[in-house]
Amino acid sequence: MHILLGTSTAEAGRDNEDFVIAAPGAAVLLDGSQTAVERDQGCFHGVVWYVQTLGTILITEIISGSTLLPKALSTSIQRVRSLHETTCQLDYAGSPSSTVVAMRASATDLEYLVLGDSTLMLDCFDNNPEVISDDREARVGRQYRAAMDKVPTASLDHKIAHRKYVKELYAHRNRPGGYWIASGDPHAATEAVTGVIPVHGLRAIALLSDGASRLVDRFHLATWADLAKVLEEHGPGELIQRVRAAEDGDPIGQRWPRTKVRDDITVAYLRLR
Repeated sequence: MHILLGTSTAEAGRDNEDFVIAAPGAAVLLDGSQTAVERDQGCFHGVVWYVQTLGTILITEIISGSTLLPKALSTSIQRVRSLHETTCQLDYAGSPSSTVVAMRASATDLEYLVLGDSTLMLDCFDNNPEVISDDREARVGRQYRAAMDKVPTASLDHKIAHRKYVKELYAHRNRPGGYWIASGDPHAATEAVTGVIPVHGLRAIALLSDGASRLVDRFHLATWADLAKVLEEHGPGELIQRVRAAEDGDPIGQRWPRTKVRDDITVAYLRLR
């Protein structure tokens, strides 16, 4: 197995809120968020601490245990919770949260888990990638983002509309009929998109934050097959450069309305053969 990792912070001088870690036969990618709509954010540790702590515990659970990935994630969320539940308000909506993509491969099977709007792409030898994603947050968000998408990204009007949009999303987070994400509730792990498939026929596996996948699913400048080819031939660095070129070519979100002009980009690419 050949493992390539790549990440790029959205803006110089700001923390990268993504986290990625990999080992032979296993990988974890998290895309963190702490967009508080009120002054109190619930947790003083912050999102970077949350994703680094959760990701490190989760990869350890995956490579050292035989439990299925939802159980590994549930245990990891509970362990992180135990580290700061006496000092932080973990049930507050603005507390740190994160998407999770995790995989574990054996000689015969690949087990995967996707929670939140990051993506797992399976590059098959038939050049027809299988894409596994969790679009529940996007489906909820489409009901509320029209006002935000009508104004220039990063403008004052956009910030006001985004604040309202986040408030609306909070009412649906980690609730039946809404969307699920890793935060303070271990039950969220049981709501993840999961599966087990044979590794026969797989050439490579890619774990993508939504900042990386936006070249395909938001900008529509490439197909999933194109993205798989870029990673196979050039690696994560080339994908990052193409996303940055698209973002910088649309600095006010006129062509592609979005919550952020630039986003953190993170890729884990595992070539099996």
